Amino acid sequence: MVQKRLEETLGEIERAAASIGRAPSSIQLMAVSKTHPYEEILELFGCGQFLFGENRVQEVVEKFSSPRPEGMRVHLIGHLQSNKVKKIVGLVDAIDSVDSLKVASKISEASLALNKRMPILLQYNTSEEDSKSGFENEASLYEALDSIAQLQGVTVRGLMTIGPLHGGEEETRKAFSLLRALQDSCISRYPHLDFSTLSMGMSGDFPLAIREGATMVRVGTRLFGKREYL
Repeated sequence: MVQKRLEETLGEIERAAASIGRAPSSIQLMAVSKTHPYEEILELFGCGQFLFGENRVQEVVEKFSSPRPEGMRVHLIGHLQSNKVKKIVGLVDAIDSVDSLKVASKISEASLALNKRMPILLQYNTSEEDSKSGFENEASLYEALDSIAQLQGVTVRGLMTIGPLHGGEEETRKAFSLLRALQDSCISRYPHLDFSTLSMGMSGDFPLAIREGATMVRVGTRLFGKREYL
C-alpha cells in the first residue's frame, strides 16, 4: 500500500511537471508524517522516500531523538516558537517555517553552538489568513532579510507558503503565483542569497503548485493516509 501511494504521488508530480515542460527531477517530494508513527516513516523510507517533514517540535523530539537511517532527511515545517529553538536545531536538517527575525536569530545562535549552519526557508502568508504564520507583506520580509543575511548560523534557501484553506483553484493559483513573483523579487534584491527553493503545495493542491513553479511539495495524506488524532 505504501509503495503504491508513493508511486501514484510521484506519477502525479511527473504529469504536472510534464504539462508545463518541467523535468520531474526539479521537484522534491517531502513526505509529511504528522501524527503518524516512526514505524510508518521507516516503511516509506524503505520504499525510497528520503525527505520527511514534521509540523510539531514535540513530534520531532519523539521520533528523531535517536539516530536515524543514513540518507534520511528531516525538516521542521510547522510554526516554531523562539523558546523551542534549542530543542530542534540538533535534530533536523533544515527549518522551513521561519517567520521572523527573532526566530532566525535564535536558530543562528543555537546552530553556531552546535557548529552547524542551518538551512532555512522564509514563510510568507500568501492567503492573508489570520490562522497562518508567515511574513504578511514584502516590506516586513525585506526588513527581516536585511538582518538575516548577516547571521552566521543560518543559510537562506528560499521561500515557503501554505495555500488557502478554503477557496477554489483560482484563489490557490493566485497564492502560489504570488510566492513565485516574490521569489523573483528576492533573487533580484538579494543576489548573494539562495532563493532556489519554492516550497508550496500539499496533498490537495500540489499539482497546481508545480504548475506555478514549486520546487518542493509537502505531501502527507496521499502518502500516509488520514491523520490519526488522539
